[in-house]
Amino acid sequence: MKQQLLLLQDVEALGQKGDVVSAKPGYVRNFLLPQGLAVIASPNTLRKRERLRQERAQQAVIDRKEADELAKQIESLVLETRVKVDPEGHMYGSVSALDVANLYQQNGLPVEKRYIQLTRPIKETGVHKIPVKLKEGVPATCTLHIIPEGVVAKGIESVVAPIPVEGEAAASDEKPAE
Repeated sequence: MKQQLLLLQDVEALGQKGDVVSAKPGYVRNFLLPQGLAVIASPNTLRKRERLRQERAQQAVIDRKEADELAKQIESLVLETRVKVDPEGHMYGSVSALDVANLYQQNGLPVEKRYIQLTRPIKETGVHKIPVKLKEGVPATCTLHIIPEGVVAKGIESVVAPIPVEGEAAASDEKPAE
């Protein structure tokens, strides 16, 4: 049987501060109550409800402003990561939401893994647009450039370092006469 609770903090996938929600007894007993995220709804605790909602509304304004600023920074920054590839250009492994969050944290931006909206890890090199959903539902788009490392595919060597023809090699090694 589900219990009625008053949330003292925002709980992802359950509700926001000040909401009266119901949850399964095990979740309540093992997580919500010990963490101090909720209290059992009773006439005494329901008196706090309006005050909690006002605090939540004030916090929502602050969170929205911070998220808007962070979204601008996310949109302006292009992340780059190098990955190992096989001779055909296929990646070893993949780039996950945690990897993207770590790249942002290395650049000084507080982006958490849960904000990155990847449905599955990226397994191809190139430029990728990744949706990001910040606090208060503020959307942003992350640009990630995945660069192959150690490419030894056919035709690549000649582009990177042209192979000299025998006659040109001898001429280029000689110093011009003075």
